[in-house]
Amino acid sequence: MKTKISAAMALLAALCSSGANAADAPRPEKGTFGILVENDWFNQEDHNYTNGIELTYTTAPQDTPDWLIDAAHWLPFFTATGKGDVRTRYALGQTIFTPLDTTLADPLLTDRPYAGFLFGTFGLAGDSGMHLDQLQFTIGVVGPMSIAGDTQNWFHGAIGDEKAKGWHYQLRNEPGLIIQYERSIKLIPPKSILGLIFDFEPHYGAAIGNVYDFANIGAMARLGFNLPGDYGPMRIDPSLPGSNFFEPTGGFSAYIFAGVDGRAVARNIFLDGNSFEDSRSVSKLNLVYDYDLGAAITFNAIRLSYTYVIRSREFKLQPAMSKFGAVALSFRF
Repeated sequence: MKTKISAAMALLAALCSSGANAADAPRPEKGTFGILVENDWFNQEDHNYTNGIELTYTTAPQDTPDWLIDAAHWLPFFTATGKGDVRTRYALGQTIFTPLDTTLADPLLTDRPYAGFLFGTFGLAGDSGMHLDQLQFTIGVVGPMSIAGDTQNWFHGAIGDEKAKGWHYQLRNEPGLIIQYERSIKLIPPKSILGLIFDFEPHYGAAIGNVYDFANIGAMARLGFNLPGDYGPMRIDPSLPGSNFFEPTGGFSAYIFAGVDGRAVARNIFLDGNSFEDSRSVSKLNLVYDYDLGAAITFNAIRLSYTYVIRSREFKLQPAMSKFGAVALSFRF
């Protein structure tokens, strides 16, 4: 009898110990789905970069195939220590560009041409804890096949707004390719200042392809409480870099942020025109910068952010800077 009781007590102790260990074990990270909408309606405008939408999914580190992790660690500029989390990122999106006066059936030759880009992206994100490397490949189509004109005029018709009349003069159909790399560095990791948390993240990168060729550099600062483990809200490139994934540090967090991104631009198809066919074009400016100001909140598995963007003039006869807003909603699951 004593032997049976001892065995039962030993089994109960083992079960309790197993349960305690499971409760104490770190919970696996999760994948993140994001919805991002950028539009100049936030500034009561409807020209230049007028709309962008992107759906993204970023895997959890444990869901990244081993061969992709090995490939990422093999790259000399990507998580150079050979350590850190590697995530894969997938995205589908569309961007729309229009001239200043969309009431003209034949737009002015001195204004930017109508254009759209429908694209898909595959990328890798390597997070060492102190820096984030992002390498991505984007393929898509510019021109009528991007259905940008149909998208804009359908939406304007749905809300009772006037349709743009010059889409007949948009850029020609052309496949698009962008290869882009960026590194964000936590130069000042999260630190306590007057009861709040502050961090500072410079970044640099470059893109090549027939859609964009540029090199960029900039920085972002954040101030709030319970800053999540991320690199700021996501945006549609070219832009201030962020991360679709985030790791909450508390049930609720909030922060404000400000940043700048400067780009030396060698090619922008939406201004330079088609690569292999005659199309409308304007004389672009080679130096472009964005000022970003915004706020983000996270509650458990949800992050919501708003970014207000001021973009400098992109072509010589552009009368003023562009201003637009970006709303991003991300879910961890």
